Amino acid sequence: MKKILFTALLGVASLAACQAGERQQAGKKTYKNPVIDYSLPDPSIIKANDGYFYLYATEDIRNLPIHRSKNLVDWEEVGTAFTDKTRPTFEPKGGLWAPDINYINGQYVLYYSMSVWGGEWTCGIGVATADKPEGPFTDRGMMFRSNTIGVQNSIDQYYIEDNGKKYLFWGSFHGIYGIELTDDGLAIKEGAEKKQVAGTAYEGTYIHKQGKYYYLFASIGSCCEGLKSTYTTVVGRSENLFGPYVDKKGQPMLDNHHEILIHKNEAFVGTGHNSEIVSDAKGKDWIFYHAVSKANPTGRVLVMDQVKWVKGWPEVAGSSPSLEAEAPVF
Repeated sequence: MKKILFTALLGVASLAACQAGERQQAGKKTYKNPVIDYSLPDPSIIKANDGYFYLYATEDIRNLPIHRSKNLVDWEEVGTAFTDKTRPTFEPKGGLWAPDINYINGQYVLYYSMSVWGGEWTCGIGVATADKPEGPFTDRGMMFRSNTIGVQNSIDQYYIEDNGKKYLFWGSFHGIYGIELTDDGLAIKEGAEKKQVAGTAYEGTYIHKQGKYYYLFASIGSCCEGLKSTYTTVVGRSENLFGPYVDKKGQPMLDNHHEILIHKNEAFVGTGHNSEIVSDAKGKDWIFYHAVSKANPTGRVLVMDQVKWVKGWPEVAGSSPSLEAEAPVF
């Protein structure tokens, strides 16, 4: 679940966005985590036609903050997806959580969750569109609620296209489900039926196609208890989009089996809800996620690490956040 802090971070954001910076070490550019040292939970990222990467996050900064970068290390805040006047209203007292950004049919499509903390049958998933990655986004309304789709705690959506069809996956500790969407991606396809692909241990779904496999990334544990957070990033794989997803022993994620990808270390806890994987100019893969910094335990800061593929499985060095590492190349 995504706990809303609603702290006064807008002023801090513009001052702190580039604190991480690239550094020189032994002739190589390096970076330090966190790449942004203020709360940007549940990141989603896309590379736009203007050459920038755009990153969106749960609204600890109200109305869904948007940042951009050309090198994945130095970020600047460019605004929010909504304003108080344009923000979605189907859950009037709800927060906007876990954005998922996509480019579909010539427009930017932003899926979002809207919920009050603990409102697991009234929360739901909506969608908004924009002509530019920085917005302004126009809300297209609710796609479904938990009580209409029949899945408790319907949040944490992820969009994927596969074999010419469009799908949405979602869920939070009551099963991960997928369903087919209309051609414009703005609604559930008429007659489509949901299918469960993973068990009750997971939320924060992301599916990545690599070679012949689909990899289902997810988070387990508690996201939002500060230094007591147990969030951990896990993964399973399948040869089919709808599974069965399994761990290295062939045990199914439907029964809550998985491989651990990123866990806590001496500097960070609560390591979860990863972004999409993006590649640098050298073809190296990178992933963002949030964590709680032991040095600055206010909110969930933005962390980045390289993903390497070893014997058909994704790995992050040390299975935990890097403190300083070689930077992406652009």
